[in-house]
Amino acid sequence: MSNPPASERPGLRVGYVPGVTLTKWRTAWGERLRGTRLELVEVETAEQRQVLDAGVVDLCFVRLPIEETDLHLIRLYEEAPVAWVSKKHPVAVFEEVSLAELADETVLTDASAASLDLAGVGEAVLHVPQSVARTNSRRDFVYRPITDAPTTTVALAWLVSNQNELIEEFIGIVRGRTANSSRTTQARAAKPTEKPAKPDKPASRQQPPRRPGQRGPRRRG
Repeated sequence: MSNPPASERPGLRVGYVPGVTLTKWRTAWGERLRGTRLELVEVETAEQRQVLDAGVVDLCFVRLPIEETDLHLIRLYEEAPVAWVSKKHPVAVFEEVSLAELADETVLTDASAASLDLAGVGEAVLHVPQSVARTNSRRDFVYRPITDAPTTTVALAWLVSNQNELIEEFIGIVRGRTANSSRTTQARAAKPTEKPAKPDKPASRQQPPRRPGQRGPRRRG
């Protein structure tokens, strides 16, 4: 059975491509929105736009480029590129490599099972973001920086048409807003829409005007 669209489920469903670590944001969500479900779903980079369009997730941490039509997109950080290889591969002896030094190699740009199998027997070099190699660390592999390859960008994306109010809560956490920020749903709900009217001040008692020659009230001794 297929999952219902994210908009029809309570809580929030967040996708992420391999290499993205969500621990700090998940922890902050649990502390700030206790009892509100946050579901995390790993998705393949090739499917990052598809899961948004199909409503499988409300937001997704994506790796650029992505088709940006009808998307809100927040660019978050850059990732360094590495050559991820078997320890038996000649590249493993270097501290860093350039694209020219990889020109004669079979270079693959994903970390699928098939690609890992080829790299594991020394028949390929995996050109991937450092975060992918680090989070999928293997004892028989090492990674080396590629000095002249462009960085990749991780961004947070969601459909313009998605009206789930919890999206703003999650964005606030990612951007480091405080729980009392006026842009969070909770803060807006707690803030009164109108200021209560000030109570009328009681009218001061005025003494009637004195007649000419009239003395004030006698004080009792």
